[in-house]
Amino acid sequence: MANHGLPCWYELGASEAAGARSFYSSVLGWNWRDAGMPDMDYHIASAGGVMVAGMMPVMGPEQPVAWTIYFTVDGCDATVAKAQGLGGHVIVPPTDIPETGRFAMLIDPQGAAFGILEPLPGDPSGAFDQTKSGHGNWHELNTPDADAALAFYSGLFGWTVSAVHEMPGMSYRVLASGGKDIGGIAPMGPEVPASWTPYFGCATTITEGIAALTAAGGTTMHPPMPVPGGAVIVNATDPQGARFALVGPA
Repeated sequence: MANHGLPCWYELGASEAAGARSFYSSVLGWNWRDAGMPDMDYHIASAGGVMVAGMMPVMGPEQPVAWTIYFTVDGCDATVAKAQGLGGHVIVPPTDIPETGRFAMLIDPQGAAFGILEPLPGDPSGAFDQTKSGHGNWHELNTPDADAALAFYSGLFGWTVSAVHEMPGMSYRVLASGGKDIGGIAPMGPEVPASWTPYFGCATTITEGIAALTAAGGTTMHPPMPVPGGAVIVNATDPQGARFALVGPA
């Protein structure tokens, strides 16, 4: 499958679902609908008529309030086996989702959680689109061991490093899947838990996005920061503590 290794879905575990839906509607312009899944409170967000994200309540205090990024694979079971061989761990084993495909949840050797999805034939996802606001735009891995993380994901998805940006205290490696830049690896100290952060395209300017975010109860983690390519980013947390980022024009 040509899309093997590309991001394909974003899923939020929220502590208060109605509040989370209101927040992301205000910040990203998302429209929500109930997925109609039996015995499960699952809502789907759309941007411009395209499904971009899902949300469910966390199952208890042991489950973190957080975003999970899913990556397309050409074989869910084979990819899980490969991940285990590379030192990864399984949270949710390969499981069928009716009318969607087959998924699994994994943890990389450094402790960052992520998902994989083998979609049904002819069912490509439009959630990741760097040309559209409200869609997934970038994906950043914070990890205490960038070399080991790169070896794991390169072995699992075939990712390559397309560029290295020297930043204060770190070398930031840009990750490419099938020749397309999709994210980066940010080496962090052992005091920072390994994790993936999704970046979403801002529906307006970053300045307006920050205003909407703070008005809705979110918190920015740093001032707006220009990045290569002319965009501006800001990392933030939603009112329930889930970390994400916005990217867009100043």
